[in-house]
Amino acid sequence: MKRIDKMQIAMIGDKMLPLEDVGPEYLDRGIFFGDGVYEVLRSYNGKIFAIDEHIARFERSLGEIEILGVDIDEIRTRVKRAFDKAGLANAKIYFHITRGSGKRDHLPEANIKPNFFLTVMELKDNAKLKDEGVAVSIYPDIRWKRCDIKSLNLLANVLAKQDAEKKGCWEAVFVDDASFITEGSSSAFFAVAGDKLQTAPLNANILPSVTRKYIVKAAANIGLKIVEESLTPVAARIAGELFLGVTTRDIIPVVKFDGQVIGSGRPGKWTKLLIEEFKKFTT
Repeated sequence: MKRIDKMQIAMIGDKMLPLEDVGPEYLDRGIFFGDGVYEVLRSYNGKIFAIDEHIARFERSLGEIEILGVDIDEIRTRVKRAFDKAGLANAKIYFHITRGSGKRDHLPEANIKPNFFLTVMELKDNAKLKDEGVAVSIYPDIRWKRCDIKSLNLLANVLAKQDAEKKGCWEAVFVDDASFITEGSSSAFFAVAGDKLQTAPLNANILPSVTRKYIVKAAANIGLKIVEESLTPVAARIAGELFLGVTTRDIIPVVKFDGQVIGSGRPGKWTKLLIEEFKKFTT
């Protein structure tokens, strides 16, 4: 009887090869499980904004999912080195660390080595978004219960953003099971009523946004009272002003919320003041 050789194989596209010959980039736990964390920074006019806060948040995310042995100072050095090499005055800097590469098993192998990846991309001007504002739509918050960790598990965010685009909207705003707004699919969410700025309090369902931190500072500087309290879609529809906080865009006015025109349908006075005040942090 003819002997049949057996082997473990992989297929990449339509090409088959022995599993042992597959590069580690295909066996990354970030691909298999979303087992990793990421960070996004931006620069203004050749200067990285709030790098200390972003690196600190990244370090916290690593700790929360127990990816160990990462030299945070080395990560900071890599970010600066890549940014300097790119030579882009206004850039988006993305980087992530996954737990590492290995066979697909929920339990990681012992002594697995984390993988690092980074990109630097040019950021285009977003003046039109700020001048005209954007529309947003609501979407059920189906994400996992640790959104305070900036993990690579973003499928729910992708689905929400796709749904928003189908509705002609720029962003999707998550609404939880208690009918409260948590945040946007890639943004923090804010409302202005009178002289009060309202945003959801930080908890396990809210990412501790660095942009949010600076928006709160800017709001205090221009005389707005800060109210950290969850907001319902009903309340959002009748708010005087709404806006989003986004790392790569800072403050973006919202002029339509789930089909309802907000205020005059143009960016409000407080939002405009906040945009100008925020600029002081970036120069």
